[in-house]
Amino acid sequence: MQPSYLKPERILLKTHPELSEKWVQERIAEDPTLLGLGELILKDKERVQPRAGRLDLLLQDIEAARRYEVEIQLGPTDEAHIIRTIEYWDIERKRYPQYDHTAVIIAEDITSRFLNVISLFNGTIPLIAIQMNAFRVGDHLSLLFTTVMDQVSLGLVGDDEEVQESTNRDYWEHRGSRETLAMADEILKIIQQFDSHLELKYNKFYIGLAENEQPNNFVILRPKNELDSKIESAGLDVMDYDNRWGRYRIRISRGDLQKHSSSLTELLRQAFEVANA
Repeated sequence: MQPSYLKPERILLKTHPELSEKWVQERIAEDPTLLGLGELILKDKERVQPRAGRLDLLLQDIEAARRYEVEIQLGPTDEAHIIRTIEYWDIERKRYPQYDHTAVIIAEDITSRFLNVISLFNGTIPLIAIQMNAFRVGDHLSLLFTTVMDQVSLGLVGDDEEVQESTNRDYWEHRGSRETLAMADEILKIIQQFDSHLELKYNKFYIGLAENEQPNNFVILRPKNELDSKIESAGLDVMDYDNRWGRYRIRISRGDLQKHSSSLTELLRQAFEVANA
């Protein structure tokens, strides 16, 4: 049987006698994935900001060290909404610099004028603008969130290749990276099964790929540094490496403290010496 069609009725929350910004806030808090920004969890709501009011919602990516400072406004966005969102984002990123932070503006109406204003910040301030629409379908209410301006993504390695310092194979051999070069040659053989015109391109900090001298860095190769090798040989479980802060995240159990005692001691000593140099 063909399903029946029921036309949704658009509702303006700004003028609704019962629905409020608090109601919207609760719906997002219950299911942050409604925003379409990935698998997010609620970290806090109505988060007190020193001398600056309260942040509507603080959301966090469950897979990455990224947080979203979310401000909601019924009706059209305005100057105060933009300033408040950026202010809260700035406070949070300074308080918790171990995370990447993104400011999120949500409003029922993000006009072209204010979209132009917001876009001026994007690239300097990671900023996402989301337009919110409420609908009534029969006896049910629904919210639809549409991203009208996404965060500007940084360029990939090779997008700005002309500013990279090119080298040659001799440079890498003199760096003592023969093992890396041998592995790069083996990987290139595999890649050339897809495109025989691809060749290795030697740069100062990595080995990339090029075709007819034009970068095509869908894969880049970097030599493993001494510390990487030590951690790997110790058999420790490395969760990830934070390039911004130069820190490894290592998962250890109680048994690891005894099993890898000497390796952990050496790693902690090196970390201490670097931090107190």
